Amino acid sequence: MNLSDKIAVVTGGASGIGQATAEALAEGGATVCIGDIARDKGEAVAAAIRKKGQKAECFSLDLTDRDSIASFVSTVLQRFGRVDILVNGAGWGKTVPFLESDDAFWEKVINLNFIGPMRLTKALLPQMFERKSGRIVNISSDAGRVGSLGETVYSGAKAGLIGFTKALAREGARFNVTVNCVCPGPTDTPLMAAVPEKIRDAFIKAIPMRRFGRPLEVAQAIAFFVGPNTDYITGQVLSVSGGLTMAG
Repeated sequence: MNLSDKIAVVTGGASGIGQATAEALAEGGATVCIGDIARDKGEAVAAAIRKKGQKAECFSLDLTDRDSIASFVSTVLQRFGRVDILVNGAGWGKTVPFLESDDAFWEKVINLNFIGPMRLTKALLPQMFERKSGRIVNISSDAGRVGSLGETVYSGAKAGLIGFTKALAREGARFNVTVNCVCPGPTDTPLMAAVPEKIRDAFIKAIPMRRFGRPLEVAQAIAFFVGPNTDYITGQVLSVSGGLTMAG
């Protein structure tokens, strides 16, 4: 995969799937801009990438705060002039029965997983359209495809991201901007570590491969969509779940 001279933004790049994606794109030659609320962890990831002779920087980003998004976009564009690749990877959820959730929880989940990525995409899209070039990958979840017990609000937000992907792909096609979606199944990330053990065990029993996915395995799917051989692929939703969910 040759991504030399490409500028890539990866949100949520301080850990988990976002970190694996930042590392994979940097290894492919891209200059990676990590956006994360966990600035110290993001800086450490960027420093480790640079130590390998690759290119990465980290900038503070809170996707629930529109001012933070605007500041992040301004900083990246002033520094690099453009963004060729956008990976909306930041996300968060918590296993909570729907009737026990409240408005504050709803707003955090929806802002972080859906509205925030839309705002960031809208801010970066004009320069992609103007140059008639761009790759966008939204990291949704199989919870958004088929639903997930105890993750009703998260599933709804991630389903919204899938619909957003498909509709934006239609708008972006004539500008040579592709928009695709990767839906991880249960993956060995810090977010999964917070899930109750009983639910984690149930996941493993339900997965045909009998294990959680690895962040790198999801990152490789993302790297495929942003690579040089996918010019004619847009509006697609790819599950990376070890066979947990299968489309008919």
